[in-house]
Amino acid sequence: MTNTDTHLSTPPVSSRGRTLAGGFLMGFANLVPGVSGGTMILALGLYDAFIGAIAELTRLRPSRRSLEFLAVLAVGLGIAVLALATPAVWLVTTKRWLAYSLFIGMTLGGVPLLWAVVRPLGKREVAAILSGVVCMAALAFGLSNAALPQTVTVFVLMGALAASSMILPGVSGSYILLIFGLYDVVVGSLRPGALKTDFVGSLGVIVPVGVGAVLGIGLLSNALKLLLTKFERPSHGVLLGLLLGSVLGLWPFQRAVHPELVEKSRQKAIAMLVAGEERQAIEAKTGVVFEEAEAFDLSVRHAEATAGDLKLLGLELETYRPAGLQAALSLLVVVGGFFVTRALGKREG
Repeated sequence: MTNTDTHLSTPPVSSRGRTLAGGFLMGFANLVPGVSGGTMILALGLYDAFIGAIAELTRLRPSRRSLEFLAVLAVGLGIAVLALATPAVWLVTTKRWLAYSLFIGMTLGGVPLLWAVVRPLGKREVAAILSGVVCMAALAFGLSNAALPQTVTVFVLMGALAASSMILPGVSGSYILLIFGLYDVVVGSLRPGALKTDFVGSLGVIVPVGVGAVLGIGLLSNALKLLLTKFERPSHGVLLGLLLGSVLGLWPFQRAVHPELVEKSRQKAIAMLVAGEERQAIEAKTGVVFEEAEAFDLSVRHAEATAGDLKLLGLELETYRPAGLQAALSLLVVVGGFFVTRALGKREG
């Protein structure tokens, strides 16, 4: 199979099913903490088409094919979010090892497709692959929460970085904001209460972040389109490294250090508890019911924690040693996920 045969160009109309599946898996991945929707698009061989379509859209010159591609992708994503929001939360909360095993397999299922584009390996390609792996390893193990000054320049840069990460495989924009200590500030400025009580102050955050997001997506998508066209093999080598590296943070035999913070609704309710709201008001707003003793315990345990702090705590994991049967089932799910991606990612016709 030659590079021409495997080039990941915009799929023809006949592959709408694959694009729909890509959107569906992208939506499913976005519901699972630690998994990037961009990784699924990359694994299915739709990444070049995705970047090309976004680049055309940011230049306000989208083709009919690109608009159709993005529309079908959005439909698949919407179906996944609507249909899988509840099952995904249950799966991650009670069977995290199963969810992560599935995504490890599905992620690795995209390796053969990218490998065919990158080969034959030269020094540039090897360096590109290693750089992608190192970047993902740094994100998975090397970064920690570090507060940045809240200036207009920082907000623009963070908006660009967070938005750019949404079209790069392996990490979400909200995670970028979390690790730099700006999640509370940015997301908090979007809340109706903040807009009502401090409209000007909220706009002082929202506007520069929005400008940065537009610049980030526009510049990165067009830069990636150029790189993928002009330097096909090294660029796809970096993407292959990102794909391989994204598995590093998905070791399946992990469990939440703070299981009470895994579900977003309970996370929000606990944040309200810490802020001093009454249990009845919390139940009315979130549907989460706390017993008096439980509410007291959670309030003390997470005293003075912000919403961003709680989200970070909800992402904390600890490893454990699986039983033999669980390890065997995990391996089986990994293999199954691999072949699912391989089947969906095969070119049509």
